[in-house]
Amino acid sequence: MNNNKKVIILGIESSCDETSASVCIDGKIVSNIIATQSIHTEYGGVVPELASRAHMQNIVPVVDKAIKEANITLSEMDAIAFTQSPGLIGALLVGSSFAKSLALSLNIPVIGVHHMQAHVISNLIESPQPAFPFLCLTVSGGHTQIVLCKDPLTMEVLGETIDDAAGEAFDKAAKMLGLPYPGGPLIDQYAQLGDKNRFQFPEPQIEGLNFSFSGVKTSILYFLQKQVKADVDFIGKNRNDICASIQHCIINILLHKLKKASAITGIKTICIAGGVSANKGLRDGLKEMGITYHWSIHIPSAIYCTDNAAMIALTGYHKFLNGITTPLSASASARASW
Repeated sequence: MNNNKKVIILGIESSCDETSASVCIDGKIVSNIIATQSIHTEYGGVVPELASRAHMQNIVPVVDKAIKEANITLSEMDAIAFTQSPGLIGALLVGSSFAKSLALSLNIPVIGVHHMQAHVISNLIESPQPAFPFLCLTVSGGHTQIVLCKDPLTMEVLGETIDDAAGEAFDKAAKMLGLPYPGGPLIDQYAQLGDKNRFQFPEPQIEGLNFSFSGVKTSILYFLQKQVKADVDFIGKNRNDICASIQHCIINILLHKLKKASAITGIKTICIAGGVSANKGLRDGLKEMGITYHWSIHIPSAIYCTDNAAMIALTGYHKFLNGITTPLSASASARASW
């Protein structure tokens, strides 16, 4: 451990199309640098090979900037945390290889971090922090889960999607509407101007706390095909109301399951995490439910909802305090269970 007795962790995130580095000192985030890849917009989705190349270009300047902004030197670091899984394997390999190489040169340990666990931990970055235990709805382009968090390192998945994620449903619906990638945030923007009750989409009846969104996507597709056949300008004329109705449907699915999870567990401290948690409609809906059911609601700032290294660094910090490190021989994994 370093001479000033502070615990300093460098976090590196490279699971998809954001290259990010962050420095955590004694559990406080002091820098969080994110380089976003805009090249994927023209392809309508993330291209794995292009993402890997961009990570290789971005990782050195991003890490350098994070260290300088934190006003520390490499020699002061105690460990390097990196996203080990899940994600795009090529992208993960760039971050993990860099973290291991740098740690080896500094003779400090590395700490592999599960990306979705880190999203849950993002709720601990800012004050006030949620009290344990809490429920966290994690919603992103690739995952939709309800997680019971007992402490920073003890979590249990109570429910998850059995097919598509909520973020994917937003993006696919946006594509049907002719909106550019990433379309989820655009649906959120247009939804603020529309009537959420104008059009109705069926809510899937899935037992327990699991989710399903494939049927929702299909119903939206058939609805649009039928309406456009009758009026080719239907989408243009009704875009705001369509977006509001789609968003209302998806958010209702999420919140109904969260309400059920709270009733089953008796836990009233509720958090959200993941890219879709930046959605204004979801945030507003959660706040309303918080008032109705007397929940203690915790919503991270938007910068900590999308992929970022601050959540990786903070998770690494808690692991380091508990003596948990990762062998240099450990591999990155595109898919990994908790």
